[in-house]
Amino acid sequence: MRVAIPAETEANETRVAATPDSIKKLIALGATVVVQSGAGMSSGITDPDYVAAGATLAGTAAEALADADLVLKVRRPAATELSDYKRGASVIATMDPYGHEEAVAAMADAGVNAFAMEFMPRITRAQVMDVLSSQANLAGYRAVIDGAAEYGRALPMMMTAAGTVPAARIFIMGVGVAGLQAIATARRLGAIVTATDVRPATKEQVESLGAKFVAVEDDEFKQAETAGGYAKEMSADYKAKQAALVSAHIAKQDIVITTALIPGRPAPRLISADMVHSMRAGSVIIDLAVERGGNCELALPGETVITDNGVRIVGHLNVPGRLAATASSLYARNLLAFVETLVDKDTKGLAPKWDDELVKATLLTRDGAVVHPNFLPK
Repeated sequence: MRVAIPAETEANETRVAATPDSIKKLIALGATVVVQSGAGMSSGITDPDYVAAGATLAGTAAEALADADLVLKVRRPAATELSDYKRGASVIATMDPYGHEEAVAAMADAGVNAFAMEFMPRITRAQVMDVLSSQANLAGYRAVIDGAAEYGRALPMMMTAAGTVPAARIFIMGVGVAGLQAIATARRLGAIVTATDVRPATKEQVESLGAKFVAVEDDEFKQAETAGGYAKEMSADYKAKQAALVSAHIAKQDIVITTALIPGRPAPRLISADMVHSMRAGSVIIDLAVERGGNCELALPGETVITDNGVRIVGHLNVPGRLAATASSLYARNLLAFVETLVDKDTKGLAPKWDDELVKATLLTRDGAVVHPNFLPK
């Protein structure tokens, strides 16, 4: 079994799909691992580090991918890369397929078996493979650090001989994995933290971390969670009531961090331009959903917008990649755990069990066709 680790081609992608530790374990499974030279440099992993772990280096992506049975990546293969994949090869990555159906079709046409790690079911045996959680956890942490850097003032209350510095007020919108980590980090740094989410189960989680929960808690709120633990799309009436509550609250905040996403849909709009203009000069908004259209009306992908009233709206792309070494380490472990379920322990070869619930949930393309039910022709 030949495993290839090509360098990522997107300009802002600093992560890599394998680390020396994960490569040692892949080799223990019976794999021969080939890494494209320079693939790990942005994550602080040098070519000699990979060689010491037992990998072979390739000068180009084409050389790394030649005859590879399995390709591990952070992002899905670009259309220009697919000609280097052999037909029947498997590729595991974060595929981001919604809204990119042509890219999914291109992988099918190339004859690769494409597995989307973000579709991993949230069941007990798959927790170690949950890339969304491992990366969102880091994004929530980094959002607070970025917010503190942009804010330009201290976060904790400080009592000094020169006077008292008040604690910063931080509002977290969306209490998934990223939001919970943001709450915990902001609390550790001494801020006064409030949070909101449409899922009723999050109230107890927010309060357990020492933050105050803010939401319209009506009958619709009590039914606002899917069986998979995600937020449901709320009615226009509820959105209006929640917006009024948030609008009054947000005007008093120093830092606002938005994390709300709905799988397969554009990010819900949580902060209007009017809300931004109600905030004080020097306030900061960190929009973690900017790559999906943004939770803030004025956020722009990859840019920091400074409004007329002095509010800074930060739209960093690939926030986990701003902690590339840690993000790559966790992501590589997620991939390794999944690969272990695909390898036959006796033959040491790739042998996916096509009826396994993990495979069925993540498989996008196989044998030249798109097979995932969410992307079949209507």
